[in-house]
Amino acid sequence: MPDQTTEVRPIRPGQEHFVAPPDEVEVLATDRLDETAAPTSVWRDAWRQLRRNPIFIAAAVLIAFVLVVVAWPSLFTNLDPRYCSGDFSMHDPGSGHPFGFDKQGCDIFARTLYGARASVAVGVGATVLFVLIGGVLGALSGYYGGLLDSIVSRVAEIFYALPLMLAAIVVMQLLDSRTIFTVMLTLASFSWPQAARIARSAVIQAKGSEYVTAAKALGVSRFRTLIRHVLPNSAGPLIVVSTISLGAFIVTEATLSYLGVGLSRTVVSWGGDIAADQKEIRTSGILFYPATALALTVLSFILLGDAVRDALDPKARKR
Repeated sequence: MPDQTTEVRPIRPGQEHFVAPPDEVEVLATDRLDETAAPTSVWRDAWRQLRRNPIFIAAAVLIAFVLVVVAWPSLFTNLDPRYCSGDFSMHDPGSGHPFGFDKQGCDIFARTLYGARASVAVGVGATVLFVLIGGVLGALSGYYGGLLDSIVSRVAEIFYALPLMLAAIVVMQLLDSRTIFTVMLTLASFSWPQAARIARSAVIQAKGSEYVTAAKALGVSRFRTLIRHVLPNSAGPLIVVSTISLGAFIVTEATLSYLGVGLSRTVVSWGGDIAADQKEIRTSGILFYPATALALTVLSFILLGDAVRDALDPKARKR
């Protein structure tokens, strides 16, 4: 066989390799496992990540302030939001009335504060029903499969074909009494398939884990395994989507009230005030106050959901 010699190419400038002598390299101590440290979990790591996220802190502070306003609006004003007088129609801001008065002579500051109650109540109630209906059906169908999974999936596909806003408008027009409960029930009835699909996918992924196999080997029943092992380890995606959906429900309620098919006019809400003040948008800025309160509240919930999603996602978590 002919000799195969390796061609040695000359080293170009800038391609030299320098190796430090062994005596000049500091040998680091080998990492040791701290057996006294408490075991970590996904939720603990997520909380540690959230505490260092300024967006999460800002959103949480704003949400906490909104919840305080919802629970105790009398801490910020002693005026009745339903008391209106034509003598104060379109009056400018003054002492005790920082936002002035609307066309009906109602105090805008009081109505903005008390309007948070109806809007946030609809958002929270619809989110709770959204998680209970969709989460339970999705978890059961994903864990047990078979006929139950087929039925839930087909029903969810039917509801998916109905746009939420269009379906809510049609249903709310058919109702004689439009209260907070009817609005939240309507929103949850046409949005639960999203929660069902997310819960189903998370449960299917979790039920194939080793801890589920170990629970079955120990003789734990399927339902107990679902409650104690599968659901706690698959609740992350559902928590994220419910946080973001809460803001979407608040916007939907405001939109329905703006169109006149949401809450009744006797209920003080941001959407109702925006609809009542829309004619004055070119002559005054009274529409700015309820619209800004609505936008900030929805934005805070969306930012909170994004921060929670990033914290629960191992790929996005900073190590």
